[in-house]
Amino acid sequence: MLKLTVKAGEYLLVGDDIKVVFTGGSANNMHVLVDAPRSMNIVRSTALEKYGMAAGPGNEVKHHKDRELSPEAKEKIKAILMEERKRAKREEAARNNPLRRYGG
Repeated sequence: MLKLTVKAGEYLLVGDDIKVVFTGGSANNMHVLVDAPRSMNIVRSTALEKYGMAAGPGNEVKHHKDRELSPEAKEKIKAILMEERKRAKREEAARNNPLRRYGG
C-alpha cells in the first residue's frame, strides 16, 4: 500500500489510462475525480457494503448511463484541456532551452 500527501489539483497516474485528481476536501472528506476507461469498475466501499457485495469479478455494480454534457460544460472542459496542453508545452520548452543551461 502506498501512502501519499497531496494538495488540491495534484493527481496520481495509475498505469497508462487511470488518473485520480484530488480536488480538495475538509477534515472529514476528500474530493477526487477518477478518469478511467468505462471498462474499469470503480466503486466506493460504502456502495459495496450497502449491497452486501465483496470486491471481485462478478460483483460489479452496474451504473446508469451518464447524462450528456451541456455545450457550455463541453466548452469549459475543452478550454481547460487546451490550457493544460499549452502549459505543458511551455514547461517542456523551458526545460529544453539551451540558453537556460548556460545562464543566458
